[in-house]
Amino acid sequence: MIPLAPSTTGVRRGRMLAVLLAGQVMASMDGSIVSVAAETMREELNAGGGAIQLIVSGYLLTTGVLLVTCARIGDIVGRRRAFLLGLGWFTGASLLCGLAPDATVLVVARIVQAVGAALLTPQIFSLIQVHWDGAARRRAIGLYSMVLALGVALGQVIGGLVAGADLFGLSWRPIFLINVPLGVLLLAVGPRVLPRSPAAERPRLDLAGVAVLTVAMTALTVPLIFGSDQGWPAWAWISLACGAVLLVAFVRYETRVRDPLLDLAALRPAGVKPGLAACWIIMGCYTVFLLTLTLHLQAALGYSPLRAGLAFVPYALGFGALSLSWSRYPRRLLGALPIAGPIAFAAGAAVLVLLYRDRWDPVGTVPLLLLAGAGHAAGYSPLIARITSLVEPRQASAISALNATGPVLAGVTAVAGLGTVYFAAPSSAEGLLRVVTAVAVLLAIGTACATRAALARRTVKITERRSVQASADGSRG
Repeated sequence: MIPLAPSTTGVRRGRMLAVLLAGQVMASMDGSIVSVAAETMREELNAGGGAIQLIVSGYLLTTGVLLVTCARIGDIVGRRRAFLLGLGWFTGASLLCGLAPDATVLVVARIVQAVGAALLTPQIFSLIQVHWDGAARRRAIGLYSMVLALGVALGQVIGGLVAGADLFGLSWRPIFLINVPLGVLLLAVGPRVLPRSPAAERPRLDLAGVAVLTVAMTALTVPLIFGSDQGWPAWAWISLACGAVLLVAFVRYETRVRDPLLDLAALRPAGVKPGLAACWIIMGCYTVFLLTLTLHLQAALGYSPLRAGLAFVPYALGFGALSLSWSRYPRRLLGALPIAGPIAFAAGAAVLVLLYRDRWDPVGTVPLLLLAGAGHAAGYSPLIARITSLVEPRQASAISALNATGPVLAGVTAVAGLGTVYFAAPSSAEGLLRVVTAVAVLLAIGTACATRAALARRTVKITERRSVQASADGSRG
């Protein structure tokens, strides 16, 4: 068990966690809040389709590229300082977005906003890992997981409410401006409740690693985000291939440098790699399920964006209830949750689409959405908590970077691949059925990864017990 950092002593961790999670809510919501108001923006700014696509997707692209680097910056300048700097950057950029006079300024402001999000978000998970332990850490990670996953759905709901209300005659602008008072409040409270980083030797920033990883991530994410809309041209496949080669080169390079950008030693404990893979698969499946079901409700069943967002409330309730309660379950049950969770998620989503894809029943869909949401939480939250307990405090930023970057890549990959499947189908209902079938297969793979992670840790524990017993027997002999 990793002990609490000394700097946590005397700090009211409830307030600390509230500040951290409020920052995560802001960053998560802004990944989806824009999509609801995209059409209104296009009309009022007289923007072309390319500009709107950059406004919506540029945020996700920029954060995905920079998360690993920004997690390492937290080690160098201090996680508290990096969080507050990112929060201030994000808040100022949100104001710029809300005041943007044209599409060009808004595109630039969104990219600047994403830089702030990339700087603040990895520090949140790192600070939780360092300043909480045991049952308290499990509860904190449960809350963090809930905010991380539901921020996307919450963004759609709030975006629909704010854009539809036309507050003060500002149309779409309040979807950005609402970040400003919250950000200012957090900046006022944060320095008082966030502990300073303990004194330690801080590493140098691996600039060569930054360069290689930035190019690799850009080469991977640009075609995943934009390639589908252009019919997967040759440049998209060439970019993906180059990105994959550069990513392999980055991994090999990082094993040889003194101060690596990403400490790959965090992946060595038994069960970490398959566990992370399971978490990434679950989050990717959630992203594409949310997107395609929302599209189906609007395109085929005539729902407004706000009504389509509200349809996910039972899912959010199931996810939230499990996220808040799993840490109190018996230890034997905790070990089974990551394996049973993806199965429950797949079952709830599959039955929902089979029964209600042609006629949405607000009552009949509730238990299935509750099941899918609870399964999502059961598959993700206990597993990521278990993974963090296996690594050293000095590797907190590495796990945080992997935990933040993996779901982004998984999400854009799932949307790119399965989004193409959805739009290629003869009808929205058929496309949704094909997507959920693929999601069920992916979640089965996620279940296998979670099982392998559990078995790996169990094998290590048995080996350790036998080694201790053998040593004891030898000393007695």
